Amino acid sequence: MGAMRIRVAIDGYTAAGKTTFGHELAAAIRHRGRPTARASLDDFKHPWGQSIEHRYDRLTGEGYYRNAYDFDSARDLLLTPAGAHGTGLVALCGHDPLTGTDHRGILVHLPADAILIVDSAFAFRPEYNDLWDYRIWLEVSPELALHRGIARDAPEEGFEEAAKLHRDRYHVAEAIYLREVPARGLANTTIDNSDYDTPLRLHISRPDGA
Repeated sequence: MGAMRIRVAIDGYTAAGKTTFGHELAAAIRHRGRPTARASLDDFKHPWGQSIEHRYDRLTGEGYYRNAYDFDSARDLLLTPAGAHGTGLVALCGHDPLTGTDHRGILVHLPADAILIVDSAFAFRPEYNDLWDYRIWLEVSPELALHRGIARDAPEEGFEEAAKLHRDRYHVAEAIYLREVPARGLANTTIDNSDYDTPLRLHISRPDGA
């Protein structure tokens, strides 16, 4: 039997470096001859335009954690068909996070041996944790993540707004997540990503079913 499709999750605090790490991991895997696909669960959120209609509270940390993500679309359109026994026909984006445009009908076919690498905060939450074949946790301190996030978003949002966004929404949501989900304990691999240039592997275990 040849290699089968694998779904890899990269989780960690906002601004832990998940997206960049995912791109670099995908490039390294492709260099070894395996096809890859990239996605982010940030592209599987409910559109802002529906927040009032559906009473989504996406402004507070509690509301962001409970209401922002479209679990059904992520499961049905991305993660389930990307599995070893799935159809391979996946939507790599639900709604564009900037425009709200619905991309759920745009499907691509993943080869039978493709590795799907998905980055997201809250990736190990129970709504889709059972659909990962391998889980990576990027470890950084909450203080460093907060500093990075504010620095990243301040040029566009302004310092005060960026600080409020990360301090009052994202980090509150992440604290709720880590109280409810043993995310670090669920990871197959833990990597200290405090220094972008020299990530340090702290822990590794075998993937599910291996």
